[in-house]
Amino acid sequence: MKEGATTMPGAIVIEDMKANVYRAMLSFIYTDSLPTMEKAEEDEEGVMWLQDLLVAADRYDLQRLKFLCEEKLSEHIRVSTVASTLALAERHHCRMLKEACFQLLQVQTPSCLQEVMASSGWEHIVTAYPSVLNELIAKLISL
Repeated sequence: MKEGATTMPGAIVIEDMKANVYRAMLSFIYTDSLPTMEKAEEDEEGVMWLQDLLVAADRYDLQRLKFLCEEKLSEHIRVSTVASTLALAERHHCRMLKEACFQLLQVQTPSCLQEVMASSGWEHIVTAYPSVLNELIAKLISL
């Protein structure tokens, strides 16, 4: 740690996490409750914060925090965000969040599904997570 320290001695620099996400994670560790964000969680920045917090919870194996983030994110899935949320759920093994994405996709009109399939997030799912497509097709067929 000494060799790379360019700030004050003894300081540990965490470069792969935003400061507000780190503060929220520490707050959870001390309080065992999901911290609230300064801004409304319904806006895009709030959803991104929750996604970043879920990634941090997964990285540091904070399963309860991960579950709370999944639960909150499940309430904020939209047609415009479903593909990226589905990729996040698959990448971090979030079964509940993945099911919430599938449920949203099952009730959409064909034009909404076309919008989802035209997104860059969908292209990422197709190339990185083809097994998700098989699951979705199986769910759509069973309707």
